[in-house]
Amino acid sequence: MPVSPSAPGEEQIRRAPKVLLHDHLDGGLRPATVAELAREQGYAALPTEDPAELGAWFTAAADSGSLERYLETFAHTTAVMQSADALTRVAAECVEDLAEDGVVYAEVRYAPEQHLTAGLTLTEVVRAVNDGFREGERRAGAAGRRIRVGALLTAMRHAARSLEIAELANEHRESGVVGFDIAGAEAGFPPTRHLDAFEYLKRENNHFTIHAGEAFGLPSIWQALQWCGADRLGHGVRIIDDIEVGEDGEVRLGRLASYVRDKRVPLELCPTSNLQTGAASSYAEHPIGLLRELRFRATVNTDNRLMSDTSMSREFTHLVRAFGYTLDDLQWFTVNAMKSAFIPFDERLAMINDVIKPGYAALRSAWLFHNGGEPRP
Repeated sequence: MPVSPSAPGEEQIRRAPKVLLHDHLDGGLRPATVAELAREQGYAALPTEDPAELGAWFTAAADSGSLERYLETFAHTTAVMQSADALTRVAAECVEDLAEDGVVYAEVRYAPEQHLTAGLTLTEVVRAVNDGFREGERRAGAAGRRIRVGALLTAMRHAARSLEIAELANEHRESGVVGFDIAGAEAGFPPTRHLDAFEYLKRENNHFTIHAGEAFGLPSIWQALQWCGADRLGHGVRIIDDIEVGEDGEVRLGRLASYVRDKRVPLELCPTSNLQTGAASSYAEHPIGLLRELRFRATVNTDNRLMSDTSMSREFTHLVRAFGYTLDDLQWFTVNAMKSAFIPFDERLAMINDVIKPGYAALRSAWLFHNGGEPRP
């Protein structure tokens, strides 16, 4: 689809306030940081220590069409995230990078159980990451960029520590942890294996999202919602399998798709990652286009910025080129995400009314002001 004359340019997209709900801490390291931490820690398994070559390797290795192969790349990033100092550094740099890209609110997830090999406790891991997020917010503020970051604690679905991690998330909900998640390969590891964790969180009035409907189909989504009670769906892209478009263009929703739309269940869609893992074949054919038309609670996310060589601005740019989206569409996705965040309602509303809507209004009105006869970007 040709880009509309009213479609925003790359600089406008970068300046637009953005909200990110699905981003993995161990999937967003700077290649230079991975190489430097590996040298400091004596980790010799990297394919290369050259930052540019390393970044390209991560993207190529992840671009396999297989979720399982995609997940293998995390062995290298988690290997260099085993000390408190390393975790704090990675978390702070994550916040700086998001703020520089125009993200004003983010929920960044990580699995504490994957950072224990050097002797840290689960609590020490959480404290180190929280320290990094707060330091990153301070650095971004000093650079004139405002951002707020909450943590999601992830349990690995192939392991047996989900209740322990859920209790950890609840323990630290007053210090920056806003919710819980399970992640990992879906096939063979249904979310119902972790019902005790989800029941605990519901009793504690806490929030959780579940990776579902990415590599696996509708049964994963159904279990996440109807058995486990997820507040959001991590990915959820396979809900498209319950939507039929006839030759005459008539759209028919199955019962699960209707439920997801009717209940306004947020979908944490990650276009570039979905292309890499085979959940979609191209940006133009990504289900987000139809889900947007049908007004599902669709949000746009990065998933793993290192592995996908992406950012929120790049994700939005791909969608603008594929679907001709305008600033109004990008604001719609952003407001959807902010509505779906795991912070209190009044704070979400303030972010929408005081930060997001004014930011997009300023971008839309920029054409009224000229500099030397040329429109401002």
